[in-house]
Amino acid sequence: MNLFLWLEVLAAISLVAMLGAAWFYLTGRSDPDELVPSVEAAMLLVGTLIPALALVVLWGRRIAIRRAGGTTARLHVNMVFFFSLVAAIPTLIVAVFASLLFQSGVEFWFSSDSRGIMENANKVAEGFYNENQLDVGNNTTAMAVDLRYFLEENSVTSPEFEEFFGLQVYYRELNESAILQLAPDGTLRTAAIVDPQDDPDRVRITPQTIGQLKSGEPVVINATPERVEAVSTLDADLGVYLYAARNSDPDVMALYSRAENVVNDYDALISRMRSLQLRYNLALFAMSLALVGIAVWAALRFADRQVKPVAELAAAAREIGSGNYAIRVNGRTGPDEIGLLNRAFNRMSQQIERQTDALIGANHQLDERRTFIEAVLQSITAGIISVDPAGEVLLMNQSAQELLVSGEGEPPIGASLADVAPQFAELVESGKDSGILQISRDSELLTLAVKLTRSAGGRVITFEDITRQLLDQRQAAWSDVARHIAHEIKNPLTPIQLATERLKRRYGRQIVEDVALFDELTGTIIRQVGDLRKMVDEFSSFARLPKPVFRPEDPLDLARQALFLQEVGHPEISYGFTASGEIPHIDCDRHQFGQAMTNVLKNAAEAIDARRRDAPLDWRGRVNVEVSLHGQTLQIDVSDNGIGLPQGRENIIEPYVTTREKGTGLGLAIVKKIVEEHGGDLSFANLPEGGAKATLRFAVDPAAPDRNHDSEAAE
Repeated sequence: MNLFLWLEVLAAISLVAMLGAAWFYLTGRSDPDELVPSVEAAMLLVGTLIPALALVVLWGRRIAIRRAGGTTARLHVNMVFFFSLVAAIPTLIVAVFASLLFQSGVEFWFSSDSRGIMENANKVAEGFYNENQLDVGNNTTAMAVDLRYFLEENSVTSPEFEEFFGLQVYYRELNESAILQLAPDGTLRTAAIVDPQDDPDRVRITPQTIGQLKSGEPVVINATPERVEAVSTLDADLGVYLYAARNSDPDVMALYSRAENVVNDYDALISRMRSLQLRYNLALFAMSLALVGIAVWAALRFADRQVKPVAELAAAAREIGSGNYAIRVNGRTGPDEIGLLNRAFNRMSQQIERQTDALIGANHQLDERRTFIEAVLQSITAGIISVDPAGEVLLMNQSAQELLVSGEGEPPIGASLADVAPQFAELVESGKDSGILQISRDSELLTLAVKLTRSAGGRVITFEDITRQLLDQRQAAWSDVARHIAHEIKNPLTPIQLATERLKRRYGRQIVEDVALFDELTGTIIRQVGDLRKMVDEFSSFARLPKPVFRPEDPLDLARQALFLQEVGHPEISYGFTASGEIPHIDCDRHQFGQAMTNVLKNAAEAIDARRRDAPLDWRGRVNVEVSLHGQTLQIDVSDNGIGLPQGRENIIEPYVTTREKGTGLGLAIVKKIVEEHGGDLSFANLPEGGAKATLRFAVDPAAPDRNHDSEAAE
């Protein structure tokens, strides 16, 4: 994780931590409606704004790197960083001062002094309103006393009372008054009234008011913003009541209503001052982030516009580096620095293109010449190695690589010849011009004829595998020897056997003493003659193996027949037979196919008998035969758990090479000859768990031209 990623993580953690701290601080205050002190509010704003702005700047850097593709990322980052600082630092300062200014203003307007002014003004208006109500009530009570005394001497209908009643209303600054009597039926009758508006139907006294007066209250006052009404008792026994009313001054009541509304609005603001404070700070936070984000976006757009020519030039340089010399920059080519650089780049790329074309032409001719030489070297069967004076490999064709290097891959160019082929290095150091070497490859001993040629750059080594040639020469020589041996031995065998049998018949009855000895001697001669005849037959078979007669045959049936004969002859051995997939008929010589299978199975049984001599009593031999098809090649694997192959197993298929006491060494040579006549080959291998495996490969169609290729594919 790089530094900037760590900074992003740190900024994100800091932002989350500050938001959590602000939340717990605001929700943990005792008074939820109390304003946050200006210093603390500013600290919370700065603490959350700094990591948030850092995240915006770092994300802008990440976007710049992604848009630049890594080539001009530093310029993008520098521009974004510069623009971010230009926007972030003043934004942070303005946000802090705006927050402090707002906090100071809020604290002033919502301070105790401001609240006292509002409340005192409201109390003054409310006191005037209450005093007006009290004055109306007191005047009504006093007027009721005066009227009660006056009525003791005058009637309510007299002109004097009417005049006195009007003066009472006038001097007491009342707008309306009336004397009302409650009838027995519960209705109110007006006895006297002073009403400039002349509204006799107005309900002046309600049953609730009468109930309050009867309960002992001296006066009942009902006030509205437009009018103050008072009712007092004149004569409780007669149910006579005095009603008085005074209209309020509209201007005064408007001021009172306005003061009351202002106080109510102020109280509402006080209840919302905490939320207003938080909203303002949140607005400052969002506006600051928006300003920095706009600055980052502007920096990216500006960087794209300024860096685009440089990016195009860098991309063209990469194209030149990748081999595209025809690339040209189509950007600005004016008189400024970018245009000058583009023109110089185009001239350089044009010159490189011309020189490259000339080099390509020369290299093409060299490549054609080298390709021709390499094709010749790879096509020849002889191995060729070129080494420098230090003994390092300069060239190795395919044939040499297949013979000397195990596995597939590139030839070991640059490796030491002593590491690749030590015997070749010894021959080079000896100073000889030719030699015969024997090497081992895949447990097979190969004989190579080597020739060395001196050159100015070292040595050129050519060699050929003459193993097959030598083997064919030996087989031809052994075939000639076998033919002569068979001819020289076979002629006297028949007379010897006939003479011995005649001697036994003629003199067997005449001999009285040592009859058993006579029979044993003649029987021994006859048995030895039979063994010699079998040996002569093997010599004859090896020397004059007839040409195979190919016919379509079922290989599974032929293999089972050979296996059945061995099962009958060796019941103490467990035989197994498996066939993988569908096995088709093949063209083969039925007799020679069976002869090859019988010989291989016989060798497996003899290997098991040899191991049984030293094995535990409960040990049991096992022979498995597996038939499979690989392309156009039939493969038969015969595996056993016998003693395995001897150390020099690469020579066991040569004539007269045997490990058995009475063996002639011709059995496997005959099998190899049969298999090769059928377009296949014969190979042997030791098994990891003990024993050996013989693999016989037969071409499905021996006459097919690609049978050798299929045989190699089966391997």
